[in-house]
Amino acid sequence: MARRCQLTGKKANNAYAVSHSHRRTKRLQQVNLQWKRVWWPEGNRWVRLRLSTKAIKTLQKKGLQTMANEAGINLNKY
Repeated sequence: MARRCQLTGKKANNAYAVSHSHRRTKRLQQVNLQWKRVWWPEGNRWVRLRLSTKAIKTLQKKGLQTMANEAGINLNKY
């Protein structure tokens, strides 16, 4: 499974690690992903998703069904 948020699609970002002498080497900034069990009222069951912490905060505001529709995800698979 790719390191990607299932609702927002967030993934790793390319960046530079800059040393004290200002030499730059490539590095990856990974997304803060968490396994989260979310109650899905429309399906009347729990759904286990791999979400970024930003998506978890947005999920509390918008709701699971709304975010899944925006992402084009069928929650019956999870």
